[in-house]
Amino acid sequence: MTERAAARQWLRQQVHRLRPATAGPKPRIAVVTDSAAALPPVWAARAAAQGLLTVVPMPVIIGQDVYSDDDAELEAHISLALAAGKSVKTSRPSPGQFERAYARAADAGFSAVLSLHISGKLSGTWEAARLAAERSPIPVEVFDTGTVGMGQGVGVQAAVAVALNGGTAEDVLKAATAAVGSTSVYFYVPSLEQLRRGGRISMASSWLGTVLDIKPILGIRDGAVVPLEKVRFAAKAVARLEALAVAEITSRGASGTQVSVHHFGNEAQGRTVVESLEGAFPDLASSTLTRLPAVLAAHAGLGVVVIVVADALELGLLQRVRPARA
Repeated sequence: MTERAAARQWLRQQVHRLRPATAGPKPRIAVVTDSAAALPPVWAARAAAQGLLTVVPMPVIIGQDVYSDDDAELEAHISLALAAGKSVKTSRPSPGQFERAYARAADAGFSAVLSLHISGKLSGTWEAARLAAERSPIPVEVFDTGTVGMGQGVGVQAAVAVALNGGTAEDVLKAATAAVGSTSVYFYVPSLEQLRRGGRISMASSWLGTVLDIKPILGIRDGAVVPLEKVRFAAKAVARLEALAVAEITSRGASGTQVSVHHFGNEAQGRTVVESLEGAFPDLASSTLTRLPAVLAAHAGLGVVVIVVADALELGLLQRVRPARA
């Protein structure tokens, strides 16, 4: 058995034992993450209601105004700003935000915290959490997931599942690590300009995409944004994005695979992608459609489509979620 297969088997054994908190051992480990995890809102609300999960919002800067990523009006603000070509930037949360989250976990009776965050190569969030961990009243393990979106989010889900089942800090970290390690992240952006402005790709790559109308398929590798393929037109790029996901799902086996699709400013297109994958794989373990968090959309821009493929998690808090039908 390969190391990855062994990790997958162990994680499934852990989550199979999951029971409602009232029927199982009292959770000892709290989970903290940031809003780049792009968690499905219903699931995140249920996890937070259990007292286990805290999502620290990441700030978005539009012009001279600073918004929190949990601001209900932010999607409209950032969409208008991106469409108008205005400056949209992001910043890491302050160490104080994490320090307060860890203190609340201690006050609630947790013995330790697992803090899972966006890749350290894309954000200084991990460093802010690490600084706060040094002042926490209880032990905090700060984990750089090396990814974004639901690539990060599945690690959070796995951590919450094992924590809810009374797992130790070691168990929770191992579950998160195995889940994150199972993910593949593919995405398409209509324009590379926002990624270039944010320093996520080189100026040469941005120039190539703009001048030659190249539509690259991008991915996350070793914590950084990397080009995977170059496609000439937008429609072909989305079709190729789907093809990569189809190949990935086929190699894993649909019944053991979950798919997450993110969009920003193009929900109908995102829904079409999900429906296409569901049609190709009726036995897909689960699928979700969620808006890309504003802190990521600030760099990806309008019209982004992200597909995250991961090993399926059988979670008590997470039901099979389908995108709303028109």
